[in-house]
Amino acid sequence: MEGSVSIHIPQKLLESAQRLSSPDETLNDVVILALDREVRRRKGLAAHQKILALNKELPPQPDDTEVINQIRESEGREDL
Repeated sequence: MEGSVSIHIPQKLLESAQRLSSPDETLNDVVILALDREVRRRKGLAAHQKILALNKELPPQPDDTEVINQIRESEGREDL
């Protein structure tokens, strides 16, 4: 669903956007692309913060690096 809004863009930012956009790109295209990127960025940030909060609730997990190295160096590996 498309809608219509009025926004106020600082003059210097507007001039920069117009100068840097391609000739076949409208200002509307630039704004939509920027808004889409910002929404995706904020969703990603929210997911990251949720993961960090969950990690604080979980008990510490053991470091399996040594076990993985032992498996890689095991005799069963020679058959591969």
